[in-house]
Amino acid sequence: MLSATPPCAFAQQGQEWFVPGAQQRSQGPRAPARPAPRQQQPQTVVPPTPSVPVPPPTAVAPQEPQQQAPLAQFQLPPEPSLPAVAKGSAPPAAVIGVLGVPDVMRACAAAQEIERVIGQRRQKLNEDAQKEQTAWRDLQQQLAAQRSGLTPEQIRNKERELQERITSAQRQFRERNRVIQQAAQFALAQIERTLVAVIRQVAESRGMNLVLHRNQIALNVNEFDITDQVTAQLNKVLPAVVIPPDGQEPPTMPLAQGPSAQSGAAPNATAAGSGAPGGSAPAGAAPATAKSGEAASQATGPQKP
Repeated sequence: MLSATPPCAFAQQGQEWFVPGAQQRSQGPRAPARPAPRQQQPQTVVPPTPSVPVPPPTAVAPQEPQQQAPLAQFQLPPEPSLPAVAKGSAPPAAVIGVLGVPDVMRACAAAQEIERVIGQRRQKLNEDAQKEQTAWRDLQQQLAAQRSGLTPEQIRNKERELQERITSAQRQFRERNRVIQQAAQFALAQIERTLVAVIRQVAESRGMNLVLHRNQIALNVNEFDITDQVTAQLNKVLPAVVIPPDGQEPPTMPLAQGPSAQSGAAPNATAAGSGAPGGSAPAGAAPATAKSGEAASQATGPQKP
């Protein structure tokens, strides 16, 4: 009697039958599939630039300068023949004196009087200029306050009148300042003219034939200095000078050329040096003329309202 055998037993004993799902169960779980490798994009390879040797710079031959035609040269006239000069006598030995002109002018009584009078005139000019400037400012303020009640034509007329007054006053102040300067120069010229003669007189009395300005001397002894003698003689000879009245233009007076220019007129006594008076105000009298710029600046005033 045949026993019932399960179908799976025949499959194990005989031929292998295909059983759906059996093969998968017998093989077990499969390993997960590996991802496909990424395909790398081809990279563009730039070939290296071959180094090209740079040829050295070609030496440029210097160009020869163009030959220019020689310019016609101006010929000097022939040297004049010098006539024979008669042999003269040798100059005497120098007997030197020293003079301080600024000290003389500071101690001069006439120069002090010029400084006082001219200083007063300039002070008065400054005061008048300041008063006029104050009047200008007052008129400008009045015009600004009345501007709202005036017509444009009236405003222009008042502005024109104020500007004409300012221009006229400035002209008058400049003219007064010019007259004051001329008066100072006229008075100083009298001192300069007399000082030249006094220097010559004192030098001759001391037997000197050459007088130098003291500021040009590095070293000297007191016996050479004639400043005190010249000052005393100048105050004795010229105690005062003529100063033109205020507001009156002085006459033209030739200024002294200075002791250095008087050598021809005084061969026995020559005063040399830049400090000697000659046309301009001496150093000692500078305070009397130094305020002219201040007076002129005060006289200008405002230019426009």
